[in-house]
Amino acid sequence: MLGWRFSKYIEREGVSPFDNLLELFKELLIHTSGDVSEALSWLTEIDKQHQITDDDYGIADFIEDLIEKGYISQDSQGQGGGGGFNPTKKMEVSLRRHALDDIFDQLKKSKKGKHNTKSVGQGDELTSELKPFEFGDTLDKISISESLKNAQINHGLDDFKLTQDDLEVHETFFQTQTSTVLMIDISHSMILYGEDRITPAKKVAMALSELITTRYPKDSLDIIVFGNDAWQIQIKDLPYLQVGPYHTNTVAGLELAMNILRRRKNPNKQIMMITDGKPTCIKKGKKYYKNAFGLDRKILNRTLGLATKARKLNIPITTFMIARDPYLVQFVDRFTRANNGKAFYSSLQGLGEFIFMDYKENKRKRR
Repeated sequence: MLGWRFSKYIEREGVSPFDNLLELFKELLIHTSGDVSEALSWLTEIDKQHQITDDDYGIADFIEDLIEKGYISQDSQGQGGGGGFNPTKKMEVSLRRHALDDIFDQLKKSKKGKHNTKSVGQGDELTSELKPFEFGDTLDKISISESLKNAQINHGLDDFKLTQDDLEVHETFFQTQTSTVLMIDISHSMILYGEDRITPAKKVAMALSELITTRYPKDSLDIIVFGNDAWQIQIKDLPYLQVGPYHTNTVAGLELAMNILRRRKNPNKQIMMITDGKPTCIKKGKKYYKNAFGLDRKILNRTLGLATKARKLNIPITTFMIARDPYLVQFVDRFTRANNGKAFYSSLQGLGEFIFMDYKENKRKRR
């Protein structure tokens, strides 16, 4: 656990022993990719060092409560991830909410589906502005008080009547829908040199999925992981995501992302890519062409070609680079210019905030 601090979960006043341990356990469970046994082992070690439990409530009591409350299930055959214990669906949902609270704690409560644009038009978000009634305006947007006031002024009380010219309606903001593909790099470099980059990436993906599914239910989110190849995963699989002995086949990820977005009917489409390195692999027929040294021209040209193709399809790509080596910055700069997209060079701690802010801004700008 070198490099990670869990002190904020250890001493919290006014929190029950179970809830206090649960928050720490969820954080550990993300780090262990859903391995319950390993997470409990870490929790026990932290307890030995910091005495977070007492004689009245210990780790054994906590495990019993986890089972009783439906957060973990016991595998009678002792198989599956967790050495006899497995996370339940309730725990998976709780992990996503935990990630959302941890990363996007600046979010305000908002109406589900609220994605305002900067343009007025037919929509479901009322504004304080009024305009004369026009053919096509819906009756539920009519301002009754202002319309009756106009009728009284225009016709008087003796000959009172309400005509179309008297009607005024509320302006509304059109609310957009967006289809997003989130690409997550699972190449070996995401844990290279002892630096854990995959855990923050997982937390961001879980938080973003919880954000979209709960607050923007009309949107769609597809998640792709890419190493030597690229494949689609489900939201429920995010806590268990692990890095493999892979190179970085950005081309495979982009091709799969664009294929998915072609099937989406939403007019607004975007790709978000979390990565820490340059592309180092492409597939040629059934074989892989790999080069981890510098920027390989063949691999680079294929990648830039897809960036240009996505731009022509009006699919912006936002790259979140969690490394700042000069040649990596050079690649991202060329890639972003080819796509006319966006790029952020963020620390691991700032990654979540960048994704939230850019997701929200993209929603406001595109109609």
